Amino acid sequence: MATKKTSTKTTKTSTSSSSKKTIWGLNKISFWTIVAVTFLYAVSLVLTAIDANGLNNVVTILQGIAAAVMIAIVAVLAWRYVRSKQVVWKVLYVICLLIVIAAIILPMCF
Repeated sequence: MATKKTSTKTTKTSTSSSSKKTIWGLNKISFWTIVAVTFLYAVSLVLTAIDANGLNNVVTILQGIAAAVMIAIVAVLAWRYVRSKQVVWKVLYVICLLIVIAAIILPMCF
């Protein structure tokens, strides 16, 4: 009688999270955003300390850019939370985002 040999393959499953595989994880993005925003605020602080008359617009623009970068990152993270929720949450997200954007842009215009 012929005996039948069966071979079993064992597959190794990876239990590591996807955040360890990515180069730009959330923690790294947050850190470098804070570094970039700190640089923008430091430059605007120095320009304010110099008290140059023509640089007031530059200071305002730099601070607006810094705030916009931070809000953009928070908006992406908030959308990840809201996208699987009900429509009411999505509407609230859009309304809040529009108000925040208007609060950044309108002071620059006036």
